[in-house]
Amino acid sequence: MRAPNNLNALRAFEAVARHLSYTAAAAELNVTPAAIGQLIRGLESYLDIELFHRSSSGPSRLALTDAARVALPDLQGGFDLLSSAVERLKASKSRIIFTATVPPAFADKWLLWRVERFQRRHPYYDLRIDTSGHLVDFTAERIDVGIRYGAGVWPGLISTFLLRDEFFPVCSPTLLKGRNALKKPADLRHHPLIHDISMSGFGVFPTWRSWLLHAGYGDLVDTDRGLQLNDSAMALQTALSGNGVALGRTTLVERDLAEGSLVRPFDEVQSCELAYYLVHRKEGSQRAPVLAFKEWLLEEAGVR
Repeated sequence: MRAPNNLNALRAFEAVARHLSYTAAAAELNVTPAAIGQLIRGLESYLDIELFHRSSSGPSRLALTDAARVALPDLQGGFDLLSSAVERLKASKSRIIFTATVPPAFADKWLLWRVERFQRRHPYYDLRIDTSGHLVDFTAERIDVGIRYGAGVWPGLISTFLLRDEFFPVCSPTLLKGRNALKKPADLRHHPLIHDISMSGFGVFPTWRSWLLHAGYGDLVDTDRGLQLNDSAMALQTALSGNGVALGRTTLVERDLAEGSLVRPFDEVQSCELAYYLVHRKEGSQRAPVLAFKEWLLEEAGVR
């Protein structure tokens, strides 16, 4: 049997189980309490079990039986999947717009040149990308999904790990040649340092000082000097133009390194416990656009 019988009765049972009230379930489903009662009795007769303990006193007159309590999560998951299937069917006839909030540098250096692959796979979804840079209120600003950089915990949101970076110096290939060519970390004394201060509020975020200490060169270079920028992409662009050396991170320099516009003068790397996460509200977990974007994004990130 591909689909269960008594879908209306199952829907009524799920609503009553959440509210523990025929009246509240009836209001949600826009029917009368008597109709809800008839559906529940019919379902109990069909299944030959009791779904609720009924009493005439106490704060709640209804309580789930053990059998009902065990079955309820699967039933609710099934309704979520049905809702998702309906959204997919709607998408075949009309376009669905959904919004993702993404850090500006991540959008610029990692996401935007990949997003065409998502659009080819899901042509009926119109993706809107918000790169405002502040932590948005998902409900108030009608955001469907987001990509955030941090420790992975944000109140009211479900997070899924995407990517973790390693940090290392990057510069234009021109700085590897000529006078004061970058050959060893001590040579950084002869070049401007570019500081990305966009995550300065996180003590674990790598800095020039922490990288040099990690690499064993903490006393050789004055890390207080140099240009400070609160935008990661801008810091990398400044390095790309040959105006100094930036502390790059794997995710944001991947393409520039592959194209040769940036190079790594040294091998030493520093890890960081912060990472990129996909986030969304719990109630949006089974929405078709969220599932589609999540599946594609995890594939692009190489998460198995």
